[in-house]
Amino acid sequence: MVNFDNAATTFPKPKVVVDSVAEALNYYGGNPGRSGHKLSLQTAEKIYETREKAASFFNAYPENVVFTLNCTHALNLAVKGVADDRGEIIISSLEHNSVARPAVYKAKSEHNIAIAHVSDNDDETIKNIRKKITSKTRVIVFTLGSNVTGRITPYRRIGELCAKNNICFIADAAQAAGVIPIDIKKDNINILCCPGHKGLYGPPGTGMLITDGKYPIKPILQGGTGSESLSLHQPEYMPDALESGTVNTSGIIGLGAGIDFVTSLGLDNIYRHEFGLCERFLRKISQIADVIVYMNINYGKYLPIVLFNINGMKSSETAGVLSEKGFALRGGLHCSGLAHKSIGTAPNGAVRFSPSIFNSEKEVDDLTAAINDIINGR
Repeated sequence: MVNFDNAATTFPKPKVVVDSVAEALNYYGGNPGRSGHKLSLQTAEKIYETREKAASFFNAYPENVVFTLNCTHALNLAVKGVADDRGEIIISSLEHNSVARPAVYKAKSEHNIAIAHVSDNDDETIKNIRKKITSKTRVIVFTLGSNVTGRITPYRRIGELCAKNNICFIADAAQAAGVIPIDIKKDNINILCCPGHKGLYGPPGTGMLITDGKYPIKPILQGGTGSESLSLHQPEYMPDALESGTVNTSGIIGLGAGIDFVTSLGLDNIYRHEFGLCERFLRKISQIADVIVYMNINYGKYLPIVLFNINGMKSSETAGVLSEKGFALRGGLHCSGLAHKSIGTAPNGAVRFSPSIFNSEKEVDDLTAAINDIINGR
């Protein structure tokens, strides 16, 4: 099976990641921060190494790196932990439900959520956000790049806007982390949320919340942290405040290897390769009758994602037939109803093509041939 559904989870994983997870399960089985014996201390040291790698990768402090189950977990911590019950939240028209649902839950109603339309013109997008800002705006939660359209939002300008207005900027880097440069200090990102299992090539069940420390985050979970155990109150210092219970040690150690892998290749090289495959795929399917393409991707403005449908077929049906032919692509709404409504592909959605560093031009050509066969065989 050729995986072109890497926007959901990158696969295959680099050998260094697989080897690191195996090593962790074989040698680092202690519970970090829970004991003073060597096994616990050695494991804690390996976990801290990944914390340092993540901090260096995104330009943060290690103690402000919180390990989570995934990006959804991180976004829930951020939105529910920072948003004021009386304040307003601004989100984008391209948001994943991992942003939209926690925002609506925190705001008590959809009517207390302002949705800023993301235009193909960055100036228009910033203007749309400005129009939504009121004296009650406390938080802006914006995707750095859409998991549906691939559109990269003007996140650096959004960060500047938030800094000038004393608004907390929570950035959803689910699709962007490991693909485009992100610097939480230079980009004025207050809280960055990202998965470990996508562009960072880590194992499933890993994610991170990384903060600049400006806005306190109230924990939504309380429990054992290995610190201040005599107190019945959750520690207030990071990362203990947001890391209750045993962390995913083998996954986190594997994530550290994934960050090393991405760093060794370089973001520019990864993006260039994956975007080149998207351009090749887009060029070929645009010449096939009955294929509907929903955007013309531009280098530097889009993540490596192509969205399409076959005329007369539901996206789920197309994805199913392609799966039978040995290709993994995702049909449907991609957990992003707002985005599909925004581009007019709701309620049936579309098929998403998302390559990784491990895909090749030949695999793209084979996929194109399979799509041609589907259309000609109807």
